[in-house]
Amino acid sequence: MGNDIASSGILKHPVGNVWDQGARLLYNTEVSSNSLLKRVVWAYILLLIFEGALRKWILPELATPLLIVRDPLALWLLFKTWERGQLPANNYLTTMVLVGVLGIFTAAFLGHGSLAVAIYGARVYLLHLPLIFVVGRVFTYQDVVLVGKFLLWLAVPMTVLITLQFYSPQSAWVNRGVGGDLEGAGFGGALGFFRPPGTFSFTNGNTLYYSLLGCFVLYFWMERRDISRILLICASVCLIAAIPLSISRGLFFQAGVTVIFALFAISHRPKFFKQFLGIMIGGTFTLLFLSNVELFQTATEAFSARYESANTTEGGLQGVLGDRYIGGMVNSVAGSTDFPFWGYGIGFGSNVGLMLLPGMQGARISDQEWERIIIELGTIMGLIVIFLRINLSIKIAVASYKSLVQGNLLPWMILSLGFLNILQAQWAQPTSLGFSVLIGGLMIAALRRG
Repeated sequence: MGNDIASSGILKHPVGNVWDQGARLLYNTEVSSNSLLKRVVWAYILLLIFEGALRKWILPELATPLLIVRDPLALWLLFKTWERGQLPANNYLTTMVLVGVLGIFTAAFLGHGSLAVAIYGARVYLLHLPLIFVVGRVFTYQDVVLVGKFLLWLAVPMTVLITLQFYSPQSAWVNRGVGGDLEGAGFGGALGFFRPPGTFSFTNGNTLYYSLLGCFVLYFWMERRDISRILLICASVCLIAAIPLSISRGLFFQAGVTVIFALFAISHRPKFFKQFLGIMIGGTFTLLFLSNVELFQTATEAFSARYESANTTEGGLQGVLGDRYIGGMVNSVAGSTDFPFWGYGIGFGSNVGLMLLPGMQGARISDQEWERIIIELGTIMGLIVIFLRINLSIKIAVASYKSLVQGNLLPWMILSLGFLNILQAQWAQPTSLGFSVLIGGLMIAALRRG
């Protein structure tokens, strides 16, 4: 775990250490053979974004099996990259696999005792998380840019959809829940409005999508390379409008964090100042324009009411950051001795665990990711996973900063979302897990700028 990721070849361009022309030709052949792998990674991305649409509207009768629709793709990608000798060998990957395998045994014999729940929980470590390194190896810098453009193109229809969901009753077709649930997929909001999920099964997917979109919007404004100005303007307006429409404080805070990262980039690369100034002026005029649109005014009122009520409950910004993030992480580790030494078993803190384990129906999963990990895996393995996440986040952050100093802005902007995502995202929730895989892989791939 202590080895530098970059030294394993994950964070470096593979050609960087190859000096003879024959090896370069071999590398080009390897890149050519990666086209199928890239298409499967794109299939993983598309299913991540539209999995909820399948489960809610298109194939509601298959909602349960579609919960793991990305698993076969993950398995295939891992097998093919291993078969071709492209699966990166590093301590992070080894630790994940060991935790997954040992977690099955401790869950089956010392924990909840359900093999099905244990396998479901272990797939997080055995299938999906290793894909962070596969995506980082298979994708190139240009592939990451292409993902950003795709997210920009998706912004307009996604914003239209969440607007319809915001203003439609929960009984409307656009608001149907997983499996065609007529009670609706919206989640608690304010003033009689619900947080819209977009094409996702749950509202956190909507927040994560727009958070990642924000990273690319600021990147494209500051770099302005090979991107349609009209598309960029439309995506920017959609991003600003989505903040109140989503009624998500998480999206609001994340947008602020991304702006702070952009300001930090300017302090190291002053050439971005002119572009950033234009962003701020354009954003201000967009807000002034939208503030006179009734649809936006109503959404802003609901968002403000939600923000004030939640801050009152949690003690304002200090309470949110202190209790939900920093305090929650520290308390989870400090309270690790309150749970069984080997935990209740991997998969225990998932929705599948709630459904299949006796006596768990109606129970509540911990909101604190680190606490959930320790509850499932126990003190030793839980702390190993937590320290792995801390180490990986720091390694990628340091590499992104070095890349920024060298003139590569992209990994730094994605890091504005990726740092806390890798550190504390809820891996038991399929959409959150999928975005962690995507964001982690994009950061690593963006570091390999040719």
